[in-house]
Amino acid sequence: MLVEYRIEGRRASDIAASVERGVGLGALEPGRLLPPMRELAVTLGVNPNTVAAAYRTLRERGVIETDGRRGSRVRPRPATTTRGSIRVEAPAGVRDVSNGSPDPALLPPLGEAFAEVARRYAERPGMYGEAPVDEEFARLARAAFDADGVPEGPVGVASGSLDAVERVLAVHLRPGDAVAVEDPGWGSLLDLVPALGLRPVPMAVDEEGPRPEAVERALAVDGARAVIVTDRAQNPTGACVTEARAEELRRVLARHPGVLLIEDDHGHGIVAQPLHPLAGGGDHWVLIRSVAKAYGPDLRVAAFTGDAETVDRVLGRQRLGPGWVSKLLQRTVAHLWAAEAVDPALVSRAYGKRRDGLVRALARRGVEAHGRRGMNVWIPVPDETGAVARLLAAGWAVAPGARFRMDTGPAVRITVSGLALADVEPLAEAVVGAVGPVVARSWG
Repeated sequence: MLVEYRIEGRRASDIAASVERGVGLGALEPGRLLPPMRELAVTLGVNPNTVAAAYRTLRERGVIETDGRRGSRVRPRPATTTRGSIRVEAPAGVRDVSNGSPDPALLPPLGEAFAEVARRYAERPGMYGEAPVDEEFARLARAAFDADGVPEGPVGVASGSLDAVERVLAVHLRPGDAVAVEDPGWGSLLDLVPALGLRPVPMAVDEEGPRPEAVERALAVDGARAVIVTDRAQNPTGACVTEARAEELRRVLARHPGVLLIEDDHGHGIVAQPLHPLAGGGDHWVLIRSVAKAYGPDLRVAAFTGDAETVDRVLGRQRLGPGWVSKLLQRTVAHLWAAEAVDPALVSRAYGKRRDGLVRALARRGVEAHGRRGMNVWIPVPDETGAVARLLAAGWAVAPGARFRMDTGPAVRITVSGLALADVEPLAEAVVGAVGPVVARSWG
């Protein structure tokens, strides 16, 4: 059984990642029967409960399906899985606080910017053979990076943060390489890594970012060749890397100079907390800033900078595919930046009132919740499926924690961007009714 592909791993997360990697590579085709849990446990030399936990994770992610005594099989499709499918649809009359989208009222109007860019485009339309990065876009992006203490490096453009991360991983890593990722972390990224044939290694997170000992273990013990860190307003926990934590993480990374560092400044434009970049000590690094949360998800533009070799490799591969990110979009974003169309302090306060209000309301009721910055609140729960179902019955659709976690315990994520201040107390009451007071514990 499974002669063509050998499932590996000692931990549940590693076993699940190995199966996902096999599915993504096509080695475990749709309909393939997986080994019985006890049989695989003997093969791997682990407790059967470990394999059971791995299979449970795979079912939650939609990778496999179980049919009683007939065993577990790879689902007919999709060949690569998405955590985004682990969601709750909000029926009529139910408030959706699950989708992670920004508040439209806090996004800048785009009409004037598009009109001005269109007028200039009429005078000088973009053509083949031009530089892939608009000159004004690069100048403004680099100035902003400089202001935040990001090391010197050329500027590139991608179609959003995930596109940039994928391109950077692709030019440095090979299938089978390990990548250290935050746990809990961005669900789309946790999908992307195994889809590229890479092995995700979870790093525990607290409110100051990845824990140094978890990063060290991922690099020294698990052999991760890349580490991905969210600098501000981490999704789903709202964690922000503090100055003290940044110093600790730089010391860890300095012991592994050959490791690729990818930083995602997820809070760009929506948080007022200073950036504390980690880059500069290793051979290869990239820092990425998407405009999605502050200027609008549909703009699909992310600026990135990094060491010259990495940026050159990414832009070179980009030329062989899409060629470049639309100059119309780049110039629109540059126009918005130059006009200071977004006030990060104002946006940060708006989200902060709702987020902090919810965290405090839950704390008064004995419920542990986390949301240092940004628009999300992470709530550990004893029974994730039950909590989601009970909240739905109470009129609130929340995001199941399974979309965002590997080894981390059950939880739910609430996005506050669609809330009014008057919604905070009723939502907190609903959460208490769904989960009850939760004993404080580690969530990373």
